[in-house]
Amino acid sequence: MSQRSAYFDYRRTEEMRLGYLLHLPTQVQSTQDKKWPAIIFLHGVGERGKNLKRLKVYAIPQRVESESDFPFITVSPQCPDKIWWPEIVRVLDALIDHALERYPIDPERIYLTGLSMGGFGAWALAAYNPQRFAALAVVCGGNPWSDGFDEHIQTIRHIPLWVFHGAKDDTVPLSASEKMVEALKSLGADVRFTIYPEAGHDAWTPTYNNPELYTWLLQHTRKGE
Repeated sequence: MSQRSAYFDYRRTEEMRLGYLLHLPTQVQSTQDKKWPAIIFLHGVGERGKNLKRLKVYAIPQRVESESDFPFITVSPQCPDKIWWPEIVRVLDALIDHALERYPIDPERIYLTGLSMGGFGAWALAAYNPQRFAALAVVCGGNPWSDGFDEHIQTIRHIPLWVFHGAKDDTVPLSASEKMVEALKSLGADVRFTIYPEAGHDAWTPTYNNPELYTWLLQHTRKGE
């Protein structure tokens, strides 16, 4: 099936509505007892707002539009205007709880990925609930924390990671990913780092078009620190 729009109302510490695109593999209805791996995808700054169609222009939402047998449940929330993903990690974490309650997601195989602003958000969300995710793939992101960098990095050192960046990125410099990778490797983390020598900020097209990414994700199940 193609993606459908859905909404999550967060009413814990404040009120916020997040729209999201949901993809369920075509086999979900015929395998009611099966639990499926899930990808949580965080978009970049240009797709903020209230129009979910804007999310379909690239990356995971674009891929599942044309690949109905994509073997993951995908949840792609839309960030409200004038907000940055790292500011609302508690809301994103609650959204995943919401998805687990409603869709046949395997809690041992939840994968987190994001690009640009979503890459910063992915780092932040992984550190907010580091026992949640089986693997993390970050595209052209960087350090989302104004303080406590070492403490945050410590919490995610057990998560398998794959980081991607364009060497010619003049929006988020390559050094932003290099700093994250170097810090994690110093802690013994399992980190892969792919640099596209000729790419600028658009490191996401070769990343999300690469079947190896999805094979790599499926090799991992959740493990504690």
